[in-house]
Amino acid sequence: MPGADPFNHEFKPADYEIFAGLDVDKQSMTVTFAKPEGMLRSMRMPSQPEPLLGYVRRHLPGQRIAFAYEAGPTGFHLHDGLVAAGYPCLVVAPSMVPTAPGQRVKTNRLDSQKLATSLRGGQLRSIHVPSPTYRCLRHLVRLRDTFVRQIAATKCRIKGLLLLENLAFPHPSGLWSLSVLQQLSVLPCVPAIRFKLDRLLESLAFAQDQMLQTTREIHRFCLQDPELNRCLGYLTSIPGIGVITATHLLARIGDWRHLRNVRQLAGFLGVVASERSTGDSIRRGGITHVGDSRLRGKLVQAAWAAIRQDAELREFYQRIYQRNPRDHAAGKAVVAVVRKLTTRIYAVLKEQRPYRIHRRLTREEIRPRERLDCPQNSESASL
Repeated sequence: MPGADPFNHEFKPADYEIFAGLDVDKQSMTVTFAKPEGMLRSMRMPSQPEPLLGYVRRHLPGQRIAFAYEAGPTGFHLHDGLVAAGYPCLVVAPSMVPTAPGQRVKTNRLDSQKLATSLRGGQLRSIHVPSPTYRCLRHLVRLRDTFVRQIAATKCRIKGLLLLENLAFPHPSGLWSLSVLQQLSVLPCVPAIRFKLDRLLESLAFAQDQMLQTTREIHRFCLQDPELNRCLGYLTSIPGIGVITATHLLARIGDWRHLRNVRQLAGFLGVVASERSTGDSIRRGGITHVGDSRLRGKLVQAAWAAIRQDAELREFYQRIYQRNPRDHAAGKAVVAVVRKLTTRIYAVLKEQRPYRIHRRLTREEIRPRERLDCPQNSESASL
């Protein structure tokens, strides 16, 4: 009855007698059981592992059963319960479930049948389900990103209010600082505008305080877990990658033992070239942009910092820059550096050792403004 872990062994439909597709919603789920020769039955039950396991033990005792459901807002509790009971459970990305182009009817029963049929045919591939430790880290990283977005949005609202009311922003270049906030707090304006501006400044201060508290909690959480702390040290040894980017990497990658090769990591981060080729025609485009866009943005910031610290990466950046038209050269070159960073990330995690830079640039070699349109506010710096 117990099945193999789909991450440690390749899932083989021939090893199982019954295939169960689960269409899960907030309070209930539709379950369809299928055999190799056809559908068995469909039913609706609460979206908890206990009723499903109870039904299996009563009506399908001793059968080799595999389960699958789509990743979504209900999380991984079904996966945890089924795997703990000894059954394999694939959690699949909704976009990767095969769907007939002409299908115009969608119901929970049909969706569960589609999952059961695809599982039986070996067409489903499970995502990596993170362990509870990495899930907690992911929650903290997402919370911090939420406050970062709130800070950026509030700053835009403040600038928009000043523009609308023809009030000058205190800094001529539009940069934010403690002095700017102090000047905004005493900026002369009519009472209604003053009230709105004060509320926005309070919202900004609150979001900044919450962001700092969450950052400290992320650091504390990583320090109390030996494996997280060790991997964090390895990642931050790579030039350009600081604690913020490293913790986001760990939250998204999860257990490094599941990494099979460097191409898998680059594809997961969405920094590989898209391709639409047929016959002798080969057409490659920009990067795929799959995965976490916020993490990809942090890696771009890390790449800008890395080319200032690592001579090898700086030379690589300049080679790519010179091969491309000037209006696209910087973007393509820095994405190439990000792809280079993924190989270092993979190496330090798989080999469990810190990265050692060959040679650091001297102060005279560093030219922050030379051909580098580098953003000033980078989150890749260490805390």
